[in-house]
Amino acid sequence: MMVNKKPVSFIIPAYNCADTIHETVASIFNDNYKERDEVILVDDCSTDNTQEALFEIKQTYTSIKIIKHKVNKGTAAASRNTGIENSVNELIFCLDSDNVLAPHSISALKEHLIKQRADAAAFGELWFFLEDINRITHKWIFREMITFSDALAGPYWPGPSGNYLYTRSSWQKAGRYFEPTIENQTLDSWTFGIRQLGFGQKMVTLPGTGYFHRYGHPSHYVQNVKKGNVSLSALIGIIPFLDQIEEIDIDYIFSKTGRLTWIDELKEKPIHVKNHQSGKTGYVKELLPHNKQNKTNAKKNILSSIKNFLRRVVK
Repeated sequence: MMVNKKPVSFIIPAYNCADTIHETVASIFNDNYKERDEVILVDDCSTDNTQEALFEIKQTYTSIKIIKHKVNKGTAAASRNTGIENSVNELIFCLDSDNVLAPHSISALKEHLIKQRADAAAFGELWFFLEDINRITHKWIFREMITFSDALAGPYWPGPSGNYLYTRSSWQKAGRYFEPTIENQTLDSWTFGIRQLGFGQKMVTLPGTGYFHRYGHPSHYVQNVKKGNVSLSALIGIIPFLDQIEEIDIDYIFSKTGRLTWIDELKEKPIHVKNHQSGKTGYVKELLPHNKQNKTNAKKNILSSIKNFLRRVVK
């Protein structure tokens, strides 16, 4: 079968993730890992017990490959690029070290990408959880097709999470992941997704599928987001595509105030693409409380999770 002839390289940036990396890797080998697939973990000079955790994982899953940077590069983008450079398969899935795949989810996503002849395929839903994947606090549901216009029409689309399937040629055409040269610069996954769409690549989602997205802990992004400005960082992503954006919006995002806030205000002030109908993010959010106490906790955490996802969602 054609799908089986398309093995996947799973890339996991592993920085200070000793508490979560075991569950993440296990989710790959839980009915997602197939023959000729590979799993590559890239340690960006962690300062906690991540190295010991990776050694333990290697004892259980002997096929995985572990790479360690000689110096800390300070961004998941560098680790993703390193992993992909050392991978052999045409299909790439970058999974964050604190997120969890659902069983049997990758095969369906791979089949969808191939059938749709897409460059990238994301899960149709994103399931948020705090510590237990059996307690989803809320979820986001995306449109089946994501365009450049959609990505600039609001903050809700699969790109910023960085956890989706794409081809090696897509990575190359997008210019790889942008590795920040300015300390604490963020939005590397958002920038990569924008480059894919800006260069005309086809991104689809698979309805009814999803992955578990952890929030409420000090991820790489959360630790660094307050040290820089996400709107200024986002400018790097769209500069190659300014000729596609309406002049009035270009003036806004380069204005004295707009350049510092435009990415945070996309929901209220979407950016418009020329000769395009206004994009629609097609986002639906649902609270899924298990009991009254969980419902109360979910409401308390919802605003915090949204803020973290919009800014990070990406390490």
